[in-house]
Amino acid sequence: MSESQQMLMELAIQDIIKYIMNDHNVDWTEAMRRFYVSDTMEKLSDADTGLYRESSAYVYDLYKNEAHNGRIIQNEI
Repeated sequence: MSESQQMLMELAIQDIIKYIMNDHNVDWTEAMRRFYVSDTMEKLSDADTGLYRESSAYVYDLYKNEAHNGRIIQNEI
């Protein structure tokens, strides 16, 4: 992963951790634990998926769907 790709991924992770904290009323450590063990995080950190280029809100929606359904489900438009 290039330096710019890494930076985009890290910025998205910061936003997503904040979303989890706000939506689930958990602290930073718990929010990080929840996200870092998710399949969404695995996909985000894989440059080949291109997920790092998507908005933080989009990636968080994927995470919420995964948390709700037990797996990543991308809704059709």
